[in-house]
Amino acid sequence: MAQISFQSLLPTFIQDLEKKGRSPSTILAYRADLEQLLEYLANKAKAAPDQVVQADIETFRDTLLTQKYTPKSVSRKLNAVKTFFRWLISEKHSISNPTENVAHPKIEPALPKFLSPIEYRALRDVVRDDPRIGAIVELILQTGMRISEVANMKLVNLRDSEVVVEAYATQPQRTVPLNKPAKESLDEYLKERPKSDSPYVFVSKNGKPLAVRNIRAAIDRYMQKAEIPQYSVNDLRTTFVVENLKEGVDLVLLSQVVGHKRLSTTERYLDLAGVKEPGKKQTLAEL
Repeated sequence: MAQISFQSLLPTFIQDLEKKGRSPSTILAYRADLEQLLEYLANKAKAAPDQVVQADIETFRDTLLTQKYTPKSVSRKLNAVKTFFRWLISEKHSISNPTENVAHPKIEPALPKFLSPIEYRALRDVVRDDPRIGAIVELILQTGMRISEVANMKLVNLRDSEVVVEAYATQPQRTVPLNKPAKESLDEYLKERPKSDSPYVFVSKNGKPLAVRNIRAAIDRYMQKAEIPQYSVNDLRTTFVVENLKEGVDLVLLSQVVGHKRLSTTERYLDLAGVKEPGKKQTLAEL
C-alpha cells in the first residue's frame, strides 16, 4: 500500500467532515487536535498512518496530561484522533487502527456547585428589572424545581401556596410548596405576563412557551452580569438543597420536594453542605 503522508490526508479528512455536515466548531476543534497529534508524531519521525502504533497514541495522551490538559480535554482530543484513524481505514489509507484499544483518561465527576448567599443575592439584584427571569430564578432557588419543570409549568397547576409538577418520563407527579418570596415573585410576573392562549406560565413576548434553552441562555447572561459566570442554572437547584440541609430540613421532605427518586441521592448533598446529621425540620428554608 502506497503511503500517503498525514499532511496530505488531513485536508481530505476535514473536507469529508464538511461534506457530512459537521458543525464549523466541531471541524475547527478536530483540525486543531489533529494538527497537535501530527506535530507530535512528526517529532518522532512518523509521517504516515502505518508507521503509528498503539504506544504512540498512548504516549501522546499521557504527554497531554503532563502538560496540564484536563482529562476531559484529553478525552475530547482522543475522540478526534480515533475518528481520524477510523476514517483512514474506511478510506483504505491504513490497514490497522492503533487507536482502537487506547483507553480514555479517567474523568472524575465534578462536585456540584452552589451559590453563597452573597452570590444569589447578587443574581437577584441584576434580575430585579426582569420579572419573568426574576420569577424563574426565585422559583428554582425557593423550590429546587428543575429548569425543565419550570419551563413546563402550567397555569392550571398553580395554587395559592403550591404548584403541581405533572408526571413526566419516569418522574411521578408531586406537589411543591411555594414560600412567600417565590409566590410574590411569581405574582409580579403574572401581572405582566403577555396575553396568550398558551397553557404555560412562562411565555415569550409573542406568547409562545419559553423554551429551556432560552431560559438557560437568559440566566447565563445574568450570571455574567452578576459577576458569577462560574455558575449555571442547575447550580440554583443545588443551592436550594444545600441551604435547606444547612437549615436542618428533614431529609425525606427535601427529597420529596426536589423529586429525587432515592433518598440516597439527597443524602449525597450532606457532605457538600457540611452537615453531619440531617435535621427534622418540616418547614422549608426561605433563601
